Amino acid sequence: MASHLVKPDSRNCKRPRELEPQMPDSPQLSCLGKSDSSFSESSGLFYKDEALEKDLNVLKKYMENTHQKKVIFSKRKSLPCIAPLLTTVEETPQIISARVRGHFPKWLNGYLLRIGPGKFEYNHWFDGMALLHQFKVEKGTVTYRSKFLQSDTYKANSVHDRIVISEFGTLALPDPCKNVFERFLSKFEPPAITDNTNVNYVQYKGDYYISTETNFMNKVDIETLEKTEKVDWSKFIAVNGATAHPHYDKDGTAYNMGNSYGQHGSCYNVIRVPPEKVDLGETIHGAQVICSIASAERMKPSYYHSFGMTRNYIVFIEQPLKMNLWKIITSKIRGKAFSDGISWEPQYNTWFHVVLKHTGQLLPGMYYSKPFVTFHQINAFEDQGCVVIDLCCQDDGRSLEVYQLQNLRKTGKELDQVYNSVARSFPRRFVLPLHVGLNAPEGKNLSPLTYSSASAVKQADGKILCSYENLYPEDLEEEGGVEFPQINYGQFSGKKYQFFYGCGFRHLVGDSLIKVDVVNKTLTVWREDGFYPSEPVFVPVPGANEEDGGVILSVVITPNQNERNFLLVLDAKNFEELGRAEVPVQMPYGFHGTFVTI
Repeated sequence: MASHLVKPDSRNCKRPRELEPQMPDSPQLSCLGKSDSSFSESSGLFYKDEALEKDLNVLKKYMENTHQKKVIFSKRKSLPCIAPLLTTVEETPQIISARVRGHFPKWLNGYLLRIGPGKFEYNHWFDGMALLHQFKVEKGTVTYRSKFLQSDTYKANSVHDRIVISEFGTLALPDPCKNVFERFLSKFEPPAITDNTNVNYVQYKGDYYISTETNFMNKVDIETLEKTEKVDWSKFIAVNGATAHPHYDKDGTAYNMGNSYGQHGSCYNVIRVPPEKVDLGETIHGAQVICSIASAERMKPSYYHSFGMTRNYIVFIEQPLKMNLWKIITSKIRGKAFSDGISWEPQYNTWFHVVLKHTGQLLPGMYYSKPFVTFHQINAFEDQGCVVIDLCCQDDGRSLEVYQLQNLRKTGKELDQVYNSVARSFPRRFVLPLHVGLNAPEGKNLSPLTYSSASAVKQADGKILCSYENLYPEDLEEEGGVEFPQINYGQFSGKKYQFFYGCGFRHLVGDSLIKVDVVNKTLTVWREDGFYPSEPVFVPVPGANEEDGGVILSVVITPNQNERNFLLVLDAKNFEELGRAEVPVQMPYGFHGTFVTI
């Protein structure tokens, strides 16, 4: 059964240092899991005495009859195998009806569109051929279909029955028909760039595209899931790609970020795409680079996956997850995948760059923090002369290395070791005061926001050291942190807000859905053992004024062949299940998606 838990704020609960939990990979817990031992997850204590265990069982029964928070007593088990969630599946091009249990609100009419890898003859989770999923919800009924994106990469691989074009973590195989000398010479040919756009659905000028982080996007018909056009960013502006997480103004103007590499070094470019078409045949015509930010290191720009946007500002985060351009350029010669050129270098700080989005002016303030990595921003807004930006953050940037398929498919203790090596992601708030004068005092917090403990302190060199505020109770650590954050974007993007939704990660993929109240710092959790939900998508009730007035949609899958995958709908207010639509097909664990109202 699903669990529905409201997590209280435990910030005021203090305990002696000697009773704090040991980390799972601590030497004190090296024999965890042996038959003569047990582990209390709530207290973090390790017991070997059987008599003491009996006493604890008595205590457990007593605690269950009190009104205090329950203490959880359990032996630590190995993580379940999730290999079936990362296995090649067949597409389902013909529309099939889903079996609805409970109900889907009658007002909820539209397409839930999702994208992710569907063929896994590769080394890395990010590399699989793109599979498009469509759930159509209409008047309480649900249908499903899926199709492989007919990209040029997919077609070439299918024709040659091998990997022809390299992906993020997989090097293309040499042509077996060539002799040794020809194979050697082919190493010096420029690598082809993949158009296997398997990360996210994005929108420009009313059209939907499937995007990744290369210079290619694929325009699709969201009703038929057919690719209609391949679009190359570099044909319109001088960039070598763009993120799969653009932001949108109310009028439909889109903003994105893309890198450019040239003789004078690397730049991070802020891109603006106008909201309307001049001609019906347009794609991203009229796109402009409105600001270029020079990389701190000429040949080692930072990797980034998203950025922040308020009403007036773009916030770009330059983090010490570095892309060694020389290694990437020579990867084919060296027989290495592109991912070999990305490295975590925590000797560098993380920097915040703030750009006036209407003029493209880069603000002179130099904001930085201790090193961290972020893949997804939650939201950003302006208040009292400051930019407030909330992010899902990790303190170790080596997680990209871990998501090799061989790691994700491990079992037992080996799988546990992989999981314990991955940094958890937690929501943090940074405050960037925009109007810091030359006479601003050094060594003092310049943030005027009384509701946030985040600080911004001017240093002797004039730079601003930013320290974060945690946006969660300690209970989130029990949920494995949170990722894939989503908000009520249509009404609260760029504004002060209270709630966001994401996936909890007690496994290497999401295994719960979480609602985080960033004001009161409480959690609400939905979980069903053996099932793995995707990124939650918020859909507002028509005419609703409350921030959480709506539903959450998530595709929930399982490796258990005796159970069915399903589309889940939750009431966004209380996280109670309204219904689920079960489909009798296999689905792999994917990345991102969107809901399009019809």
